[in-house]
Amino acid sequence: MRLESLRLCGYRNLQEVQFTPHVGVNIVFGDNAQGKTNLIEAIWMLTGAKSFRPGRERDLIQKGAAQARVEGAFFAQDRHQTAAITLGDKRGVQLNGVEKKSASALAGSFCCVVFSPAHLSIVKDGPQLRRRFLDGAICQIRPQFITALYQYRQALAQKNALIKDLYKNAELYDLLAVFDEKLCQLGVRVYQMRRRYFAALSNWAGQIYSGLSGGRETLTLCYDSVFSGDEQALDAPQLQQLYSQRLQEAKKDDLRAGYSTVGVHRDDLRFLIGGLDCRLYGSQGQQRSVALALKLAEGYLLREFIGETPVMLLDDVMSELDPSRQNYILNHLEDAQVFITCCDRAPIEQLLTGRAFYMKSGHLEPCGSEED
Repeated sequence: MRLESLRLCGYRNLQEVQFTPHVGVNIVFGDNAQGKTNLIEAIWMLTGAKSFRPGRERDLIQKGAAQARVEGAFFAQDRHQTAAITLGDKRGVQLNGVEKKSASALAGSFCCVVFSPAHLSIVKDGPQLRRRFLDGAICQIRPQFITALYQYRQALAQKNALIKDLYKNAELYDLLAVFDEKLCQLGVRVYQMRRRYFAALSNWAGQIYSGLSGGRETLTLCYDSVFSGDEQALDAPQLQQLYSQRLQEAKKDDLRAGYSTVGVHRDDLRFLIGGLDCRLYGSQGQQRSVALALKLAEGYLLREFIGETPVMLLDDVMSELDPSRQNYILNHLEDAQVFITCCDRAPIEQLLTGRAFYMKSGHLEPCGSEED
């Protein structure tokens, strides 16, 4: 899968961009606040997803402009295709020239994986963000997971509401068993799909991190859940029975806390480098490398599902990485079209094959390249 051309009009601060990228690595460099991330974001918009940055849709439209338009030509599913999105009062989405009802209709046609500095929160911040990363990645390849997760969250919300009502209506206590039974069934479904994906993610992320560190460091992923150790190998009925037991044991704590304290909604991931928790003991470069390894692993797992490597969008990825780690990103991401933004032009000197572009005040210019 590869982006063949990109045309932008009225998009943020970008000035009538017409962009023909390299099939391999593309470096976009320039000072801060010149439009590099805007370019990455515009490419991402062709996936049909919302921006990976916070803000309103109106923010995507250039100040003083009535609308913004993103047009892309790409090769996917063994054929050349086109997509276009118009933002503003006259919204519109086209795929291969056919009008679509919404941008979500583009999903699955053009696939990307994006890394931005915000993804460092996967490593550095709380478990909710790690679950969000894991669940979002699974949803891309297992649509049934979306349903299971939604149903679990709905049942959990109902149980939590019941727990709060018990202070006023103690006779509702017996209803807890009804919700617990439902949570056991749905929780085990969510858990098993997460575990299968986690096993593959752990393998890929470990390989990528080893490449980033030049084999000097080892990354191990750990999955902390309501189940542990040998319990993880149990079949669904056994897991449900064990889940029910854990919920029973937690009832007093639940009533004291006012919500359900045990379940897959509290799952977490840990990232160990040399046996030490990277969140607590990792350097800035190590934490960035772990987050990057996770996002790249997500991309290669998506390739196994769709049969093509998604386009890799790496925003401000070079910061706090030593030259050997930069070299891995520039020259060792196999079978992938990659877009990298950075402030310094020094990485260009390490690039073996690809193109470099300079961004200044929304203007994008090629600045020397190596062809295939």
